[in-house]
Amino acid sequence: MLNDYENKLNNQGITLIAGIDEAGRGPLVGPVVAAAVILPKNYYQEGINDSKKLTPKKRDLMYEIIYRDAISIGIGIVDNKIIDKINILEASRKAMLEAINNLNIVPEHILIDAVKLNSKIPSTSIIKGDAKSISIASASIIAKVTRDRIMDKLDVKFPEYGFKHHKGYGTKMHMENIKKYGLLDNYRFTFKPINVLINEGDLNEREIRKTNI
Repeated sequence: MLNDYENKLNNQGITLIAGIDEAGRGPLVGPVVAAAVILPKNYYQEGINDSKKLTPKKRDLMYEIIYRDAISIGIGIVDNKIIDKINILEASRKAMLEAINNLNIVPEHILIDAVKLNSKIPSTSIIKGDAKSISIASASIIAKVTRDRIMDKLDVKFPEYGFKHHKGYGTKMHMENIKKYGLLDNYRFTFKPINVLINEGDLNEREIRKTNI
């Protein structure tokens, strides 16, 4: 049951529970986005699940429902320059902590998908938590939709890269488009596929295009 972790905490008198998850660890471009979501006690909404198991249309619908029903939602966004500076795992943690700080209510307990955070708030790290906790599943949907919409904005400005199709992941089409059109300034230059292209001379790093996104 998606409410098991929440119910156990409720039975201890803990009701302000924030689920936390991130989206965008794997892509070659753009930020990593985290969300923290506090749902009402005993909340259930059919259709909420791990965001990766939902269609884009279903995610958008659940996104609107979660924003309507949640007690509080916080978003944390860490851009590619910070990712390159501190690595993607630390950037994910940073985004999660920012998401918690951007809640307008301090949670009594946090449920986190997989990673551990250095937070004063009591926490539980759950492997594959987005499939086991409704709070984390909700956070995964908010984070995923938020990041996808950032990539959709980039696609409007630079449609030749196909961001609306691959959302920045290193698909064959994406890699071919990078070689054809060059790099944008929000690529993750420390990620191996980009680093290899630069070092092998397939790209000219001096020709990085500004995105302003």
